[in-house]
Amino acid sequence: MNLKGIISSTQNYNFHSHTQFCDGRASMEAMAYAAVAAGIEHYGFSPHSPLPIASPCNMKAEDVESYIAEYHRIAALPELSACKFYLSMEIDYLGPQWGPAHDYFKSLPLDYSIGSVHFIPCQGGELIDIDGKFDSFNRRMKEFFHNDIEYVVDTFFHNSFDMVRFGGFDILGHMDKIAQNANQYAPGIEDSTFYRQYILDYLSLLEGSDLLIEINTKAREEHGRFFPDTRYWHDLADCGLTFVVNSDAHYPERIEASRAEVFQLLQA
Repeated sequence: MNLKGIISSTQNYNFHSHTQFCDGRASMEAMAYAAVAAGIEHYGFSPHSPLPIASPCNMKAEDVESYIAEYHRIAALPELSACKFYLSMEIDYLGPQWGPAHDYFKSLPLDYSIGSVHFIPCQGGELIDIDGKFDSFNRRMKEFFHNDIEYVVDTFFHNSFDMVRFGGFDILGHMDKIAQNANQYAPGIEDSTFYRQYILDYLSLLEGSDLLIEINTKAREEHGRFFPDTRYWHDLADCGLTFVVNSDAHYPERIEASRAEVFQLLQA
């Protein structure tokens, strides 16, 4: 599919959403009806991909066929014909052994895919979820990471860099998501030379890439920020990169959350 063609022709899209097949809070059908009601013309279902490790937030491998079948059922409903629906996944990069470039995902009939980092290995090698609420992150910092926030930030970015190098996906999901929890754990870390260098390295890696850079609006209302943070938008644009504005919706009523604000900021 021509993602760049769609986002250059309309703002009425959303290519990042979650449903009952992962950690979403509504059915695919409920999300589809909400998308049409909101005037969305292009809508992508993107459940968190199956993983080779246990995760309550990710879809199970045995549910993939049911997910694909439900997609086709919904896409064929005449009352939803005002919107074009797409089959996708948000694919977790866990390391060279598992990520968007894995043959498993190449075998699936996906229209596009989102590449994201939610898990990193702790110093002992176990893969740990560093996303989600700060209380959980704070607990895991002590239990798994020896309270070493620099290790966590370093590993998040290096895994992100490796994911980009391996490829196999179309949209780079919430590229600096670690900032949300890292800033709460170590206030000011995002302003440090240490952190800024990772952003500069990221920009250098991405410059001239065909990847779409997601501006993720999910955290705006609760945490007052976008991913990537607005401070990086000029730099990303100067690298010749294209933005796609996604709400990462887990609830029907949040499909358009803060997206209009992003378009206004980009125009400004």
